[in-house]
Formats: sequence, C-alpha cells, structure tokens
Amino acid sequence: MENKKGISVVIPNYNGSILLPQILPALYEALNNTALAYEIIISDDNSTDDSVSFIKNNYAQIILLTSNSNKGFSPTINKGIYIAQYNLVLLLNSDVKLLPNYFEQQLKYFEQQDTFGVMGRIIGWENDIIQDGGKYPILQGVKIKTSTNYIPKEINNTDTFYSMYLSGANALVSREKLLKLGGFDEIFAPFYIEDVDLSLRAWRMGWKCYYDHNAICRHQTSITIKTKSSKNYIKKIYNRNKMILHAIHLQKPALIFWYFQLLAEAFIHLITGRFWYFNSLQQYFTNLKLIKLSKNKFRALQNSNNIKITLKDIIFKIKESLKSKEIKNF
Repeated sequence: MENKKGISVVIPNYNGSILLPQILPALYEALNNTALAYEIIISDDNSTDDSVSFIKNNYAQIILLTSNSNKGFSPTINKGIYIAQYNLVLLLNSDVKLLPNYFEQQLKYFEQQDTFGVMGRIIGWENDIIQDGGKYPILQGVKIKTSTNYIPKEINNTDTFYSMYLSGANALVSREKLLKLGGFDEIFAPFYIEDVDLSLRAWRMGWKCYYDHNAICRHQTSITIKTKSSKNYIKKIYNRNKMILHAIHLQKPALIFWYFQLLAEAFIHLITGRFWYFNSLQQYFTNLKLIKLSKNKFRALQNSNNIKITLKDIIFKIKESLKSKEIKNF
C-alpha cells in the first residue's frame, strides 16, 4: 500500500457515544492546524449504544468499521491500522480530547529515521492535573514496573525525552514501522499492556519512543472497561497480561529469575486470600503456546535485521538519557 504523507487517526470505540461529540470536533481542529492530509478511522467493537448511528448521521466522512462481536482493544484497533493510508498514524482512545496545537511539536520527531513514535502529556478532562507523562523504566528484581511516569521540571524546544512506552490513549507513530511490527499483539486481548508490548518491540528493533510535554490532550477517566467487567476480572486480565509481557521480553537468565519471583508472588497472594491471582496464572500457562509463537515471531524479525537489543539495553539507554535532565517522577 502506498505510504502517502499525512495523518491517519485510528480510534477504537466501544460505547463512546457520550464523548464522541466532544472529542471529534477537537480532533478535526488539531488536524486542520497541521495543514496535512488526513483521514479518521473509527473501529467499533460491537457497541451497544448509539455510537455507530451517531457517526453515520453526523460524520459521514469518517471511515467506520464495525464488528459483529466484542473482540477487545488489539483486534479492534488493528482493523483500523491495517487500512490506514498515511505515513503517520495517531492511535487515539475515544475518551481523549486533543488540544488545538497537539501536533505542533510532534512532527519534528519523524525527521529522524529511527523514530517509532511520540506521545503527549495527558491531563484531566476538566482540570490540568497531569495523569500521564513519559514512562520511566523501573525494574523490581527483573519485573517491569509499568506505572511510573515522569515529567521534565523545565522544558525547552531543544530537549528530547524518551519514553519506555507510548500510551495507547494517544500515540503518533510511523505507519511503516507499525506495520513491520504487525500492529498490536492480539494475545493481550481484551485489554491492558498491549501498548507496553508494542513499544518494547519497537525499542528492541532499534527505534525510539518519545514523550513531548508540549503536546497536550485531555482524558476522561474511562468507564468502558469498568462497566463491562468486574473488578476482579480486570485484575485477572491485567496480571495475566503482565505475565505474558515478561515471558515475551525477558531473556535467560532473567526469565528464570522471573519465574522464581512469580512463585513468591503466588505464595503472597495465597496467604492474603487473593485467589483471583491463580486464575491469572492458569490463563498464563494456558497461553504458553501462543506466547512462544509471539516470542519466536519477534525474534525472527530481529534476526532478519541482525538486531539483538534486549530489555536491559532499553532501560539503560533511557535512564542514561535522563541523567543530565531534571525530572519529576510520579
């Protein structure tokens, strides 16, 4: 498919009819400010509200993809990614509203050939409280902690900041590299951790992920997952997917040590009565064949490009880049 210059926006949607009337006008304003060609693709995950009819009746120019079943984030957004026609793809949640100058500082990153993508600062829907910044890499033993953010204490237009991963809520990425990675790994469906995995695969291919403090969007705390799933179910899926992430990206001997950490965590959950954790473990072991396929597929991609970058290499690179900069973790 021809790689034309412009921006393809891909929005996965599930029951977003309340917020779509607010995010879409803001999105059009930000896109029009770039003076680039663009398209908007909404991939609907079998919504039960009037999302589909709202889009059809009010935004006929939007490319709308529908589904007969609820498949989760990765399969839904991948449908949109695979038909995107422009060289840059904005991965955007249906509960995220862009500020008018969102793209102003982002396009420069793609002047570098090794850029995979860049994410912006996420603030509250009705306030300026920062919800997400750059993702700071921390290991607990060999376990990857994915919840630590950072922001620069001072910012100027010459500084660049790496991010361990790009939030699936807002990420402007290279379409060519995104397709080379095969999009999001659908082993993580229905939700959670797929954005971490995608970004780690990008880093391990020698590409870079950035955080831009001046690219700002507002996020309405999502109720989509909460309304679909019980609290324990969410925890089961999240922990299962964290296990899958480690199995894919850790190499021996770290992988062996991680299994010992997993055993210790299982014991702690047992004595504290959090039995849902063992459902996560069961689902993890049930998926071992698929996990092996994902790991081998990525290893083959690395080998075909003669690349051997590890998770440890990524963490070292990001931390070294931040040593000379004043940052605040949260």
